[in-house]
Amino acid sequence: MRTLTETLPSMPWCTPVLRSRAEHLDRAGEHLWRVIDSHGSIRGHLRVIADPLGIRYRAERLHLPSGAFRLVGEFWDADDAVAALRH
Repeated sequence: MRTLTETLPSMPWCTPVLRSRAEHLDRAGEHLWRVIDSHGSIRGHLRVIADPLGIRYRAERLHLPSGAFRLVGEFWDADDAVAALRH
């Protein structure tokens, strides 16, 4: 008997809608967006995480020397995650 294990295809999430006009989101991956301010500077990244209780939004910054993302915080609201990247 042979068992075939398949993974489901990854589906991109819809871009979260922000209440603030100070930043906008630019897709950087299936679950990742760049947070760009009104001057065109990248403030950080917003990542969507599936959680058993709902969708979580992770605020991250790219650490260039290591090439890894650094967690700023994890939030239930996309606007809260973006606000964390402002400060």
